[in-house]
Amino acid sequence: MKARLPQGMGKGNGNMNQMLKQAQKMQDEITALQADLEEREFSASVGGGAVDVTINGKRQVLKLNIKPEVVDPEDVEMLQDLIMSAFNEAVKNLDETSDAEMSKLTGGVSFPGLF
Repeated sequence: MKARLPQGMGKGNGNMNQMLKQAQKMQDEITALQADLEEREFSASVGGGAVDVTINGKRQVLKLNIKPEVVDPEDVEMLQDLIMSAFNEAVKNLDETSDAEMSKLTGGVSFPGLF
């Protein structure tokens, strides 16, 4: 008995070559998006605007603004918490943007280890 292959299968390398071209195109688009994201700025503000942080896509802090009225020598821990919170929120904004834009490129398919 002869096995039947699904339509389009077993017709040589045409399909495989096309798939490889599509994979290479997607890889190029992902690489370009990653480079673009690294150049973008992501900001967050916490404590009613008491602390503002701006980072780039490499998670490097570009700007840190602290309102003078929140600088209390008696409560340094609160200021530390505000700074950490602002930074973490900016990173969350970066991650959400990255995930959404990668999902657009890949059609929602996840490639573990790629991004």
